[in-house]
Amino acid sequence: MCVGHCRLRDFESIWEEIEPWLAGLETRRKAAVRRLLIGIACAVVAAPVVIALGFAASIPFPFTMMAGVITAFGIIAMAAAPLNDLRTEVKHGLNNRLADAFSLGYLPQPGSPARFDSFRAHGLIPHSDKQAFEDHFSGEAHGADFELYEAELKQRRRSKKRTYYVTVFRGVLIRIAFPRTIEGVTLITRDKGIFNALEALGRSAGSKKLERIGLVDPKFERIFEVYGTDQVMARYLMTPTFMERVLDLERALKGKNVRGVFDEGLAEGFGKGELLLAAETGNLFEPGSLFNQLNVRERVETLYRDFELIEQIIALVLAPADKPEWMGEVPPA
Repeated sequence: MCVGHCRLRDFESIWEEIEPWLAGLETRRKAAVRRLLIGIACAVVAAPVVIALGFAASIPFPFTMMAGVITAFGIIAMAAAPLNDLRTEVKHGLNNRLADAFSLGYLPQPGSPARFDSFRAHGLIPHSDKQAFEDHFSGEAHGADFELYEAELKQRRRSKKRTYYVTVFRGVLIRIAFPRTIEGVTLITRDKGIFNALEALGRSAGSKKLERIGLVDPKFERIFEVYGTDQVMARYLMTPTFMERVLDLERALKGKNVRGVFDEGLAEGFGKGELLLAAETGNLFEPGSLFNQLNVRERVETLYRDFELIEQIIALVLAPADKPEWMGEVPPA
């Protein structure tokens, strides 16, 4: 699998292959939509009937209303099942075909979310009580393995009357087996203005304290703060080229709070170390509404742009650039 080294297929050739497959699903789509609409109509009729029968049988009002609501939702759920099944089939089919065109591996759900505990331990993602993971992509670029998957994280909240959940992160988590030497931990987090000093007090990696790293790029420091266990290693990693690429990545993701960490301790079996990146991108890699015709270019073009974003992220981080002679070896003392 590779990104960057491969010549990616153009959209036209991909569309020529995908369009007949989508067209072949149109009959099923129309039947599934029709079934759902009929189900909704039946639910609208059935609920009042159930409620009326409950009143006639002198069943207490709360139970009568509950029975009506359950009946309506049950009818709608059964009616929606074929459309939900088709949506899953279309999503996985499109993602598999586009992943193959971009020389990526694809799994609808990651068997074990890569480095999730490390993302959390380094503060790249917030605490969560519920987690859901999907759309796992893997590949190789510029000599480095990488994985990308989507995560939705929710925190439990309580009020006087109920317990509910709030989404605190919806985006992508990326693991890159970084092809350069990494020692210790270098953390790239968001600038928090006057709270930076308080933030620095609580930063550590295991038994080692993370110290704030002063950098020379004012554009970068307006957005990010960098902390590390080793000042020399941190500056070795945070080259002007890399900082510019992180800023480019921020723009590519439309300012969605990119943050990351270089960590030598994550590299078991992968090489010199790893880079973890988190970005709040919203929900990507979705097929769009099934109430509209399937074999429409705009549907696939939208998804194609999500895949181009993967390519852009990896290229921005890993593409070769002019570098000092020692880059890729141990940093100078």
